[in-house]
Amino acid sequence: MQFNHDNMTGPLLAADLVNLAGGGAWTAQEARTVMDRHHIRRSALTSSSSKQLKQWSLRLRSAFEPGGVEARCAAINALLDAGASRAYLTSHDQLRPHLHFASDDDAVVARVKAVTAGGLAIFAVESDGGRLGVCARAGCDTAFVDTSRNGLRAYCSARCGNNDAVQRHREGASKSKA
Repeated sequence: MQFNHDNMTGPLLAADLVNLAGGGAWTAQEARTVMDRHHIRRSALTSSSSKQLKQWSLRLRSAFEPGGVEARCAAINALLDAGASRAYLTSHDQLRPHLHFASDDDAVVARVKAVTAGGLAIFAVESDGGRLGVCARAGCDTAFVDTSRNGLRAYCSARCGNNDAVQRHREGASKSKA
């Protein structure tokens, strides 16, 4: 499955914010860095808005947690209810036409809520409700967006997948010796 990378800002931003909030390294500067990487314009954060954004980021995790399509749809619908004010089509900055879920005049937290909730919804439609996950390696809770061809990604990175395979191999070898 090929994904339109123009529509990937929301889910990728959501995953990065979830991981920043869950990693214990949250600062307003780190959050701004994440937003800048995803081209969120006017991303200045006050102490208060940084706290609001962190709370939203913790809430975004529900879209990545294990569960079936119905659970994921319910989680994303709750995010849409809380974060998207209205959808409209735009083509600013020489970009292709795309959807916005909040006005450019809204405060940065409202815009991030809208782009993440709306982006997760679009991605869920394009991926048949799947392809959002949390790393399967014990001890790693990194959220990810699966854009692989086969859609069977279970780990946040090849490193985690390899570490898990080595661990399973060692456990199997120790059981066969016993």
